[in-house]
Amino acid sequence: MSAETTAQSPTLIVSKTAQNLIGSEIIKLAGEIKEKIKQGEKIHNLTIGDFDPKVFPIPTELRDEIIKAYQSGETNYPEANGVLELRKAVSGYLKNFGGLDYTPDQILVSGGARPLIYSIFQTLIDEGDTVIFPVPSWNNNHYTYLSKAKSIVIETKSENNFMPTAAELEPYIQGATLIAICSPLNPAGTIFTKKDLEGICDLILAENARRQPGQKPLYLMYDQIYWALTFGDAVHYDPVNLRPQMRHYTVFVDGMSKAFAATGVRVGWSFGPPLIIDKMKAILTHIGAWAPKAEQVASAKYLENQDSVKDYIQEIRNRVERRLVGFHSGFQQLKSEGFEVDSISPQGAIYLTVKFGIHGQTTQSGEVLESTKDVTKYLLDEAKIALVPFYAFGSSSESAWYRLSVGTCQSESIEPMIQSLRSALTKLTK
Repeated sequence: MSAETTAQSPTLIVSKTAQNLIGSEIIKLAGEIKEKIKQGEKIHNLTIGDFDPKVFPIPTELRDEIIKAYQSGETNYPEANGVLELRKAVSGYLKNFGGLDYTPDQILVSGGARPLIYSIFQTLIDEGDTVIFPVPSWNNNHYTYLSKAKSIVIETKSENNFMPTAAELEPYIQGATLIAICSPLNPAGTIFTKKDLEGICDLILAENARRQPGQKPLYLMYDQIYWALTFGDAVHYDPVNLRPQMRHYTVFVDGMSKAFAATGVRVGWSFGPPLIIDKMKAILTHIGAWAPKAEQVASAKYLENQDSVKDYIQEIRNRVERRLVGFHSGFQQLKSEGFEVDSISPQGAIYLTVKFGIHGQTTQSGEVLESTKDVTKYLLDEAKIALVPFYAFGSSSESAWYRLSVGTCQSESIEPMIQSLRSALTKLTK
């Protein structure tokens, strides 16, 4: 580029929305990890909310059906709300495995869960409306910002497994439009108890009974994308099965990404009140965020095979649980040895909540770990382990809690990672 061209280049100005959008802390951390790996360092990357296909491949039957669908020429536009065969299959899947009775016309298919969440916000939220969401949680802050809504952020507590309670939400619901919650929770890997979710449902129903005719209701976005992955005695509950009246106010977020290790297949679905689903469809029509037709056709055929679905979910559940329990046992062993770490027993998803209470400790080089960023960097540099701090999910910047993801982890690597942590923690002084 010539000096003359450079001198004449205009000053570019973008929208205030784009200018002020906060970048992802997770992506920033991922960039740092990639740079270390590029330089030859061996890093145990436990940050990714994804699956390594070599460790957790998608179901063989699903893979084969995708190939067949492309070979059969299923490459044109799908229906705007998803191919009918898939919506029928999802309807059956929800009923048979989740006890939820929704017709194909009440189901909307999209290219994963993200467009669905965006369309829920765009459908329900007017500029200036209030959205309530707990932290830590995934991306509710960004969707609220993009919707030009006011946010009420509820900082949850470790003693409640970082799940919100009705008592925490109640002071803020008058005038609110949307409560956004998730179970099993990304990032904590914990779930609602029946009592706590019933309490939130009763709160919403009471608030809507109080509102005047013509006033916008208080809605609930219920993200249950990880619901098939629960462990031990943990039971997944949903608002509609607990309180049938919640059917009028609940919009679900769901899909194949997590239960079937199919994050790249990009088949998600939402279901809820017909008017809301229809308006969400209209929004997505303009965005064009459809799941590819071949993947939709293949997913429909796969979901119809209930035995294969049941077998795969049981298999992946067992394999994920084995890894989560392995890490949890390792952290509890470190804790018993006197190190200031902790973890919450895994309940769902692919995540373990872990704690490093080492703020204020000193490294061998004399550096004091004053902040959570210092702790995160120390774990990465010294233990070669990458974790996502809860502040990346909206929690306090000084929270000592982290998300540990096992989607790319081999079982045999767990003990060496615990040993690496032990070695790094031993080098610190109080």
